[in-house]
This record gives sequence, C-alpha cells and structure tokens, in this order.
Amino acid sequence: MKMSDGVEQAIHSVAMLSGLSEGGVLSAAALAEFHCVSTSYLLKHLQALSGAGILDTVPGPRGGYRLAKPPEEISLLDILLAIEGPAPAFRCAEIRQRGPNPVSDRFFAKPCNISAAMLRAERVYRAELAKTSIADLGIELNALDDGSIAARGCAFLEIHERKTAR
Repeated sequence: MKMSDGVEQAIHSVAMLSGLSEGGVLSAAALAEFHCVSTSYLLKHLQALSGAGILDTVPGPRGGYRLAKPPEEISLLDILLAIEGPAPAFRCAEIRQRGPNPVSDRFFAKPCNISAAMLRAERVYRAELAKTSIADLGIELNALDDGSIAARGCAFLEIHERKTAR
C-alpha cells in the first residue's frame, strides 16, 4: 500500500504544531520551510486537516494554524482519514468475473475472498493507527532525543511562531 506524501507531511506538521505555546500559530509557509516541502501542496493538506477539525485556522496577516484539540486526542488514523479519505485502500473491481469461459453467477454471491482478506488487514492497520496519538509520538521522540531535535524545533518556533489571542 502506498500513501500520498501528504500523509507524512500532515503528520509531521501536526506534530510540530503540538509544540506551539498557548495562542501561538504557524503559517503554512513556515511549516513548509521547516520540512522543505512545497507550500502549495502542504496548504492543501492543512486545509483538509482544518476541515476535519484537527487544526484551527487563524485568518489574517498574523494568522496561521494551530491544533484544534489536544495532541492526546489526535490519532494517526484521524490524520490519515483527513488526507486520504475514508475509502478503503484496496478496492475490489471484481475482475474474477471477467475473462474467457465465464462461470455461474452463484460463485460470486459472496464477496471476493481476496477483497475480504485485504479488508481484514486494513481493519488491523487502522486500529493500530487509531491507538497512536500525536502525544504518543512526542513521548517516543523525547525518549530518543539527546536534546538536538528539541533544540532544532524550539529554535525554529522562536523565530516563526506568531502569537494570537486564543
């Protein structure tokens, strides 16, 4: 299964926004600069995250993005669904019914067993993503960080974070 680059960018952006101070926001351009990605491509995904209730958008020249809820309440599945949509990754086109020498329709009364297996696997991976929050990722990162990663993020936020009223 291949997910769009937007999923990775969205997760990293939400994780970065979790480090903002009270009332702080970051512009799409700042998030794109930090991750060295296209601002216009990232903006599309930030808007999807806003539409899903994961991010708040603060309009105006001093505006930007911030989390709409605590990082403990934002799962990786929430982000994936905001970016990729709710449709399953595997979509059965029923190609088993095509080709030469067709067989009786009675063999197709039940869903395709390949499709059923793929959907079972999808339920497992979605359940795992649902169990992992942005806060969990931060805890895992802090356990590995010798301070270098935190210092990099803090230095960037010090320059680019905009203060607004909450």
